[in-house]
Amino acid sequence: MAPNPMKQSANSTTTTIANKEILVRETMRISANLASPPQPPPPSPIVGIICCEEMDGRRWKYLAESDGFGGFKKNSFLPVSLNSNHPRDPLHEVLSFVTSYVVPEGFPDSVTPSYVPYMTWRALKHFFGGAMGVFTTQTLLSSVGVCRNRAAPGAVAINWILKDGAGRVGKMLFARQGKKFDYDLKQLRFTGDLLMELGAGVELATAAVPHLFLPLACAANVLKNVAAVTSTSTRTPIYKAFAKGENIGDVTAKGECVGNIADLLGTGLSILIAKRNPSLVTTFSLLSCGYILSSYREVKSVVLHTLNCGRFSVAVEHFLMTGQVPTLQEGNMNENIFSFPWKDRPVVLGSRIKEAFQDPSAYVAIEPLFDRERYIVTYNPSKHKVYAVLKDQAKSDDILKAAFHAHVLFFSLMKSLNENKASSLKQREDLSNMTHTVADIEARIAGTCKTVADSYGCFKNKAKEQVIKQ
Repeated sequence: MAPNPMKQSANSTTTTIANKEILVRETMRISANLASPPQPPPPSPIVGIICCEEMDGRRWKYLAESDGFGGFKKNSFLPVSLNSNHPRDPLHEVLSFVTSYVVPEGFPDSVTPSYVPYMTWRALKHFFGGAMGVFTTQTLLSSVGVCRNRAAPGAVAINWILKDGAGRVGKMLFARQGKKFDYDLKQLRFTGDLLMELGAGVELATAAVPHLFLPLACAANVLKNVAAVTSTSTRTPIYKAFAKGENIGDVTAKGECVGNIADLLGTGLSILIAKRNPSLVTTFSLLSCGYILSSYREVKSVVLHTLNCGRFSVAVEHFLMTGQVPTLQEGNMNENIFSFPWKDRPVVLGSRIKEAFQDPSAYVAIEPLFDRERYIVTYNPSKHKVYAVLKDQAKSDDILKAAFHAHVLFFSLMKSLNENKASSLKQREDLSNMTHTVADIEARIAGTCKTVADSYGCFKNKAKEQVIKQ
């Protein structure tokens, strides 16, 4: 059947009209889009510089992102290094790491010019002495008949030297404690004695597992050499506290003589006891208890004339409670010997801004309170610590005042727990149980500013009086 030409013509006309309508609509839509103004891009976050910081020759600027309502977004406090265009030479980094082990802090300004030649010749002396020690040890072991085999004395000597070498490495690594030997010497001295006893216990363990002699002997020697570092490093400051004139050498010599006499007497007693074949574990346990107890009483009896964090905390707490500064004897007796230097402490002096402040809004709110001071004191609830940030050109009196203010804030926060004195002493090193709002923290800091302004001068004068009395 042939198609109807009239019907085909009608369908073609309808399709053409529909295509034209679609084309017109698209043209009008495109024209409208071109005529309308372009949509603005989403607003970029506003970033502002809050403050700048410099420490050990390196500088940072702190940026914060605005929340669009006159404040700052949380966790937007970002330190940006200003030294990024001038990165440190890797060789300089290596040299800095090495010097942190072999020279005192603040070198060369912290020592006299004669220090360098003295240590140079001392290092050469120990170099030749260490080289000779290998041959003398090998000869001694061969002389006492360790083994008639020619290779045996050398092998035994090498094992013995490895044991001593491990101890020297441990001694070198622990020497990086630096100034802690000066201001936390009681804690380090007691720690060294504990390590000495631990090393002696490891040595005794070699009798039970002789096939592990070398690793156990190395571990014991590391512990005992670390203990030796603490003993020699803290000896002079302790003897200096006893000397009243230019007699530090005499005091040191007599003190070492007393120690040697007591050591000889103890050695003689142990020989007499060993002849009766007593229980090794029982004897060692009793002697260790006596050693540790004597060490604790030894460091507690030392009266140092300087303030470290522990003694300063005792002085501030006593002053806030009684209005009086404790004597040197009272401050030393109440110092916590078990507060080891590597433990986190609730009060941090001289910290970085990024450690002290959790959010930029906290810094902006607290900073005006310290416009006239060369420090800023705050409490970081995320880290449960009180921080004292030192400003540029802070002097010794500013640092002392910052430490006083930080401890006043710390004890103010502790007081909020409404606990008795025993509980306060127990939790003195832990603020993790505290929960404070940002407004509460800001109010307490503002309150401590008034307390410090009224009492710091009195505290300093009474502390000077105690020093003069001595």
